[in-house]
Amino acid sequence: MRFAFPVLLAAALLGGPAAAQTGGNAISTAILSLSLGTATPGGGFPLYGNAFAQAMNAADPQTTIAPRNTKGSNENIPLLEKGELDLALVAGEPAYEAFAGIGRAPVRLKILTAIYSNPGMFVVRADSPYRTIRDLVGQPVAFGAKGSGLPILARYVLDGLGLRQDEDFKAIYLDRAGDGPAMVEDGRVAALWGAGIGWPGFAAVASSASGARFIAPSAEEITRIRAKHAFLKPMLVPAGSYPKQSEPIASLGSWSFVLTREDLPDDVAYRLAKTLHGVEATFCKQLAQACETTAANTIAAAPKPELIHPGVMKYFREIGVAR
Repeated sequence: MRFAFPVLLAAALLGGPAAAQTGGNAISTAILSLSLGTATPGGGFPLYGNAFAQAMNAADPQTTIAPRNTKGSNENIPLLEKGELDLALVAGEPAYEAFAGIGRAPVRLKILTAIYSNPGMFVVRADSPYRTIRDLVGQPVAFGAKGSGLPILARYVLDGLGLRQDEDFKAIYLDRAGDGPAMVEDGRVAALWGAGIGWPGFAAVASSASGARFIAPSAEEITRIRAKHAFLKPMLVPAGSYPKQSEPIASLGSWSFVLTREDLPDDVAYRLAKTLHGVEATFCKQLAQACETTAANTIAAAPKPELIHPGVMKYFREIGVAR
């Protein structure tokens, strides 16, 4: 992809016949072939990434976005930096650390769009004796797939409560995100950590014969966590987000993003943003999580406006959501 992509764009970038003037903006009409990194099968990123690609490809027949399973956020970031991916889904916590240069040099990647919020919580069987986070101390807990952003979110949440993920729990990290629900059902783990609305792992446990109960930080715990990690935001999982979930669940988390490689041309980012936000209503009908994929949410969720791709910001200014 890193070699094919510039060739496919050449006519547009050189201002040839593939570039059309529309409303004073040069919009590439070249055939685009883009790779999109997701995560391991059975998780929320492949579900979203496949739907994203389907919606984008249908809306712009000259664009082919090809989803690719990866190990998740922690692999997607270096793949973007090396130019081996054009676009990738990255969870909020890995994105926060990468942009801030925590544990590494700051990345120079850009945000194409915020995709959905990730309120983190645990799921247990409905007949489980565990009802609070403290109840799970010392128990086997599946914290998500290796390389995904979920274990990082859990680490921040637990750290805010004075708990250590690998020392205070029998922490298990999955090879495949989709393996977690069966481990809850058969008792190999006491709980599965996850995040978001419509997350497949939660849906699978809630739909199982045993049913599900969710464990999220209490109001007092949310205050404690945010006092130490203010970048985590209060979030709500609406009632009915999962089978038999009759009440809303308050938690906290951050937004996940589609990030782009640093040298993605401005006109390509503009074209992708115009396509995506032109089909917001259609995408929302296709996937519940996608209802949060809006231009306004991207502006609100970005840690800093300058982290949003310049081509995307150009489109946002045109539609009046950014200055």
